[in-house]
Order: sequence, then structure tokens, then C-alpha cells
Amino acid sequence: MTSLPLGEFMSILMMAFALSMDAFSVGLGIGMQAIRLKRIALIGLTVGIFHILMPFIGILLGSYISVKIEGIAMIGAGLLLIGIGIQMIIHTLHQKDNQLLAPVGLGLFVFAFTVSLDSFSIGLSLGMSGIATALAISLFGIFSTVFTWTALLIGRKTHHLLGTYSEVIGGVILCGLGLLVLF
Repeated sequence: MTSLPLGEFMSILMMAFALSMDAFSVGLGIGMQAIRLKRIALIGLTVGIFHILMPFIGILLGSYISVKIEGIAMIGAGLLLIGIGIQMIIHTLHQKDNQLLAPVGLGLFVFAFTVSLDSFSIGLSLGMSGIATALAISLFGIFSTVFTWTALLIGRKTHHLLGTYSEVIGGVILCGLGLLVLF
């Protein structure tokens, strides 16, 4: 058994950090909704699992399709973020009891899928590079889970400080992130 070179390990750590930043950014906006701690735990674990599954699927499919799918995936991610953000803003302004897309059920999977799309593209390239893929996708899952938990808890605390209009701020953040992804 050979040890992993320090440079390769640092590269994997940096990739895990970078991939987790999407989950952190979107988690801040989602966390501004009134979310219980049990739900925060479930959301973080779901995002972590998706950050393991998506690169694994990418590794299995291979790098020859990464160029074709990356553009479509980024457009889809951007539009989903904008849609979630607009829905949060409308929900807050109309004070409805039910949300169109809350981080429960299908909404939770859409959220986890959206923030893990970039890890799919990374998985495509990992499969061809020969890098320590098991370590990489494990770290992707761990980092994204912890970053999501942290963001949701920060957003939850901010929600209590700003009141009901914190959801508008969260929606604006998500719309901004969606526009950033698109452009």
C-alpha cells in the first residue's frame, strides 16, 4: 500500500472545499426559513450523500461527455436557484402557509441535486485522472455536509435576528447565486 502524495491530498482537500461552497452559499438562504434542528441534520446529510453520489456517477460515465453536460447542468442549476429564490420572496410577501419548494420531500432532493451538480463534472474528470477517487468523494461528502450544516445554522440564527423578512433576503441571495451561475 502506497501513501498518497501531499500535493495530491491537498488538491483533493481544495476540491472538496470548493465544491462545498455552493452548498454553503445556498444553505445560508435556505437556513433563513424557520427550520428545525432535525431538518437541518437531514438536509446536511442529504446534501453530503448527493456530493458522494454525483461524482461517483460522473466517474462511471467517463469524461467524454463532460463538455456536453457541464453547460446544461450549469444552466439548470442557475434556473433552479433563481426559481427557489423567487418562490421564497413571493411566499414571504404573500404570507402563505405552504411553500412551493421547501427543503422537505422533493424540494430537499432538488436542493441537494442542484448544489451537487458541479461535483458531477468533477467526477467525470476524476475518473480519467487516476486520483484517489474513494478518498476524494468521501471528502466531498464530509465537507459538503459540514458546510451545509454550518450555513443552515447561521441562516437560522439570522432568521431569528431579522424576523420574517429574512426569507426575502434569503430569496434575493439565491436569485443572485442563480444569476452568478448563469452569467
